Amino acid sequence: VKFDRAVLHRYGIGFATTPHDTMLAHYCLDAASRHGMDALAERYLKYRPIPIERLIGEKERGKEQLNMAALSPEEICDYAAEDADVTLQLEDAIRPLVENAGILRALEEAEEPLVKVLLDMEREGVKIDVGALEEYARELDREILGYLQTIRSYAEPGFNPDSPKQLGALLFDRLGLAGSKKTASGQWATDEKTISKLAGEHPIIASILEYRACTKLKSTYVDKLPTLIDENGRVHTTYAQAFTETGRLSSSDPNLQNIPIRTERGKFIRKAFVARDADHVIVSADYSQIELRLMAAMSGDKAMLEAFRNGEDIHRDTASRVYDVMPAFVTPEQRSKCKMVNFGIIYGISSFGLSQRLKVPRKEAAELIETYFKLYPKVKDFMSAAIEKARAKGYAETVLGRRRTLRDINSRNATARQAAERDAINTPIQGSAADLIKIAMVKVDRALKAEGLRTKMVLQIHDELVFDAPLDEVEKVKEIVKREMTTALDFGVPLDVGIGVGPNWLEAH
Repeated sequence: VKFDRAVLHRYGIGFATTPHDTMLAHYCLDAASRHGMDALAERYLKYRPIPIERLIGEKERGKEQLNMAALSPEEICDYAAEDADVTLQLEDAIRPLVENAGILRALEEAEEPLVKVLLDMEREGVKIDVGALEEYARELDREILGYLQTIRSYAEPGFNPDSPKQLGALLFDRLGLAGSKKTASGQWATDEKTISKLAGEHPIIASILEYRACTKLKSTYVDKLPTLIDENGRVHTTYAQAFTETGRLSSSDPNLQNIPIRTERGKFIRKAFVARDADHVIVSADYSQIELRLMAAMSGDKAMLEAFRNGEDIHRDTASRVYDVMPAFVTPEQRSKCKMVNFGIIYGISSFGLSQRLKVPRKEAAELIETYFKLYPKVKDFMSAAIEKARAKGYAETVLGRRRTLRDINSRNATARQAAERDAINTPIQGSAADLIKIAMVKVDRALKAEGLRTKMVLQIHDELVFDAPLDEVEKVKEIVKREMTTALDFGVPLDVGIGVGPNWLEAH
């Protein structure tokens, strides 16, 4: 319905109520399936609609493929009427299933009202400081050149690090490193995961990883963002609600969800997102450690709940318990390790995975996890129960009941089954965090409009909302945003929201 609303808006047509959306209804029923109208029609109506290729030609035709604007109303008529008819039939078939499954709240309070909020954000866009990006591009070019020279010092003249074939030959034939397998084409695998595992094996590896990080950031954001700016100096991303299996929003053209927000380089990208003018500022509101708070709430672990209710630093508190020292004597290294354990546990991390992340022996990682579960026994119980529940039902669900089918949860293939088990643990946590931010966005938007404020919500990145606010509204906006975000859903654990203000996203974050 978002696309239809966008088109109708151009002609001054709006909606007095919130329209139903069959795609979102099915997304709530099973986030892991396909939600396109054709797929749903075959599944629920046993009917195959007219394929669009019959009207505009196959994708293989490339530039020769037509678009709908090139066709006459007579040519489009049957296809369009069928779309409307099939969608209504799907509404009658799917809505009762959502209601019977007890998932109406997810659909009617989170997904469907969010459509208009996202449309408003897409239309509003966010202002980009091209000068800041151009300045950073020059700095990145210098960095890239430095890494390139280091990499080429180990290779033959004319070596191209962007060539998987040349890189594989250098690392695994010439330098003799181990840890890669050959692909079906007979080349060495040089993907990010393979190369990352070699960290510390040879000085060239660090340079390759840094070179890739710089070139990716430059091509994806630094070079691309200026090409997407409209006549008002603003960039407009497109949000998708029914794309990820976790329930998180995704964005495209540009994909703003993948900006590396915690790295130094990512900070320079955030600096380029600015307020509309000197009379406005960027306001950033971010849920603090939301997934750990949800783990505490869902597991009911007393020690973890107590730490959050007392407003303690959860990573320091965990380190204090794991290493049996007073919180004041926890070292930065101990806190860092326990932070990795805290977040790793949510994703069902293994001792092997933790040992790689912490760069410690596997035995030490296993002991850390074992100690962690002794200190937070309810967390272990929650994880086991989540897996058993998923095995029995065939799916995992969020706090609002949105489902994610786990087709491999009972698989005989150990690798596939273990991946499904990790999803069974993570989905109630990450999926519920997605439920929370979606409901918060709807409530914040509603409250801002009820107060008649000129402030606009311009970005949503994971657990963070970004606003473009007039200077005279900042204090009121901070009050509204904090109130609505912290009370969007009641999990029985305090929700902490950090709010910052600045001329750009970096200074506000």
